[in-house]
Amino acid sequence: MGALLSYLITLLIFAILGRVILDWLVVGGLLRYDNGLFRVRDALIYITEPVLAPIRRFTRMGMIDLSPMVAIILLSIFQQFVARV
Repeated sequence: MGALLSYLITLLIFAILGRVILDWLVVGGLLRYDNGLFRVRDALIYITEPVLAPIRRFTRMGMIDLSPMVAIILLSIFQQFVARV
């Protein structure tokens, strides 16, 4: 059970990283709405938003959103805890 949970946490961390990278591409103008990767970005938002939204309330500093970084740190700590149990 712990190995499965650890695997799912790893997938969630990669989903958060993928979302951040695709968001940067959108902001940089390299990824447009008519691109197929935009649908992947939408799927990643759907997967990661339940984790990031509660954290975002406390980690926003003006225009800078630190919630992905904080979520990855918290998920990594939780993953280490699960691995020990």
